[in-house]
Amino acid sequence: MGRRKKILKLLLGVLIGFVASNFNTLTTFSEPPCASSQITPYRLIEEEDARASNKNLIFVGVMTAAKYLDTRAKAVYDTWGREVPGKVMFFSSEFSYSEHVPLVPLAGVDDSYPPQKKSFLMLKYMYEHYIDQYEWFVRADDDVYVRTDKLEELLRSVDSRKPWFIGQTGRGNNEEFGQLSLDNDENFCMGGPGVIMSRETLKSVAPFAEQCLHQLYTTHEDVELGRCVRRFAGISCTWSYEASDSIMQVILYHNQSGEAAFSGDLKQKEVHRAITLHPVKQPHSMYRLHKYLKGLKVQKHLQENLLLHRDIAISMQELGHRISSLDKAQIVPDLPLFPIRRGSPGYLGDTNTLGVPTSLNRYTPHRLEDVLEWEMISKNLYSHRDLNPRRRIGSSLKEGLGDVVREIMELVNSYSKQRGRVIDFKDILYGYWRVNPVYGVDLILDLLLVYRKYRGHKMTVQVRRHAYVQQTFSGIFIREVDYRPNTTQSLVSTESLPVHKQIVNQLFSKITEQLQPIFSYHNSSTETLINFILPLSGRFNIFKRFMNMYEQVCLTDRENTRLFIVLFKNEDSPEDHRLSSELVRGLTTRYPDSPIRVVLSNETFSRGKALQLGVNELSEESLMLFIDVDMVFDKQSLQRIRRNTVLNKQVYFPIVYSLYNPGLLNRSYLGADYSEFTPDIINEQSGFWRQFGFGIVSLYKSDYLSLGGFNLMISGWGYEDVTFFDNAVRSNLKIFRVADPGLIHVFHSVKCDSRLDLSQKSMCLGTKASTLGSVSRLQDIFLKYKDLFR
Repeated sequence: MGRRKKILKLLLGVLIGFVASNFNTLTTFSEPPCASSQITPYRLIEEEDARASNKNLIFVGVMTAAKYLDTRAKAVYDTWGREVPGKVMFFSSEFSYSEHVPLVPLAGVDDSYPPQKKSFLMLKYMYEHYIDQYEWFVRADDDVYVRTDKLEELLRSVDSRKPWFIGQTGRGNNEEFGQLSLDNDENFCMGGPGVIMSRETLKSVAPFAEQCLHQLYTTHEDVELGRCVRRFAGISCTWSYEASDSIMQVILYHNQSGEAAFSGDLKQKEVHRAITLHPVKQPHSMYRLHKYLKGLKVQKHLQENLLLHRDIAISMQELGHRISSLDKAQIVPDLPLFPIRRGSPGYLGDTNTLGVPTSLNRYTPHRLEDVLEWEMISKNLYSHRDLNPRRRIGSSLKEGLGDVVREIMELVNSYSKQRGRVIDFKDILYGYWRVNPVYGVDLILDLLLVYRKYRGHKMTVQVRRHAYVQQTFSGIFIREVDYRPNTTQSLVSTESLPVHKQIVNQLFSKITEQLQPIFSYHNSSTETLINFILPLSGRFNIFKRFMNMYEQVCLTDRENTRLFIVLFKNEDSPEDHRLSSELVRGLTTRYPDSPIRVVLSNETFSRGKALQLGVNELSEESLMLFIDVDMVFDKQSLQRIRRNTVLNKQVYFPIVYSLYNPGLLNRSYLGADYSEFTPDIINEQSGFWRQFGFGIVSLYKSDYLSLGGFNLMISGWGYEDVTFFDNAVRSNLKIFRVADPGLIHVFHSVKCDSRLDLSQKSMCLGTKASTLGSVSRLQDIFLKYKDLFR
């Protein structure tokens, strides 16, 4: 008996060990090699259970691999994974472990591709553990983004008590067609964009998962899943068509760009219409996409808020209230309509602005100056407010129009499925727009559309429709942030220190304050040397002003600059030539170390030739600034020149501010001190930004040579800078343009020689006209002296 008891105990121990090991296998949870971490798979699963405790619509199983657990899988769980109206779990190979996602390591499964075993055993796990808790079950990859709110909206409109197998229908590509063992009426749901099963479908398929796994015809996981569903549930992937495109190809969207998918512009109709987006290969792209779609949600809520304010305003008007006084209105005595006042956390918004109904006439001007002008949009933008009335449509306006058109088409097609038609946008033929400073933007657009009817008598035809659009301003939102410097000193209260340490701290603070100017002294000699090249012919008074400025900005403050003056003899003003030479000699006498050189030329003046003579004096690694005697500059503009000019990479063409004719402004700049030209002078009446001026440029000599230099065959006024700019645009160098408030072009009269080439003469006359004065100033003069005009 004793021996028998020992044998029974031994058998019982073996049996318990066998059951325990198989229990671990069945539960499929494996301890990590090192379980000392505070966060374990069990902990994350419990957290996910708690999050999904009151949501029982969807269970999402995400297939991943061990090498992607801390990258792709984590990005999924940090973004849309936490917003599933149900539960999300990640399934990987047997010995996988992660501290970042709720993970189920599947026993006997590795990360080899194709993941057929992983897929079928994941479905079996869903069935065994959650079949009675959720209505829908989703098979997803770790490179798909799911818009959970739109997925919930779709699935709540479908009866989950019926067998459904929903996905993007596939039949195989051209090379595989006929080789996947599919009958003519058979298909499969493509795995990448996601596959959705109802509870009834999973009940029919999951018990036979291992049988399907042992009867594979191809190496494609999604093909075999579709075959299994067809065999045991008796259904195929959804066949549903909208015009010539499948609905599922729209809402379960697969981008053909591969690794680059969703890394560029996200303002695409495909992104806006989709429920799932695949593939998102890079984790940073997943976070970026999530942030963008969150922004769309915010816009949607703002629009809903706007519509509610309009409903409130209309309802209160029916009760005899004025919109302008709704913030004080009461529904009944002692019950205000808006109990929370402006500035409080729960403030609901200004109905006086948001509640005004849409109308192109809701803004009423009371003066001529208040009339809002319409600007025309065609292939170009036509505006009377610009000195160049016909110009290219800017990127901001183009992007805004794209947003408006996309929203219009979404609204137009919101009921297209029920009506059996779809309307696609093709082009904007023309339009008008204006900005209302109080209410928003008004648009009138003539749209070219394509109308497609796919029920009954099918047809496709182009149509034109006018769209009257208003984009309402929703107010300004200010968020105050309590800023505290993140320094050790700021975390320690000086009052808590002993008195002797407080005295030492105060003394040290005073000493530091006194020594700060010494330590922060700007050593200009370490800055990149800027070589000024200045062409000059006559014009002594203007040259005197320029040299006065150069002395105070560069010589007095020891800026690291050199000045090359290319001086031409002018037969019309020989005295100016002599005075200019004397002025330079006097300056070099006062500043014997000043690097100022004069390059003399007896040829006929040509700006291109003059600049070339200055370039010849420099080495190839020199930073050059081509400047005119009419220019005013400051120290900040020199710093921008150094920062914005990059050897072998970037050429800097600053946009300078050009002053109007002082005679029309009752001013005089001739011989004035350069200190007059401060940034305060920049306004609409004093001048304009010379967007199409390219004469002032900074670049390295080696880049100048690679661009071929100036066209020295050009004589007379201008044009050499335009051809040089064109060469730069066509090169591999980057062109950098920005408005520089430190570079001011002082007005001087322009003389256009009648012997100039036609294109040069046209440019000369255009420049002469543009520098007369502002449009409003010219209008005032015309109205005052209109009897003198023909």
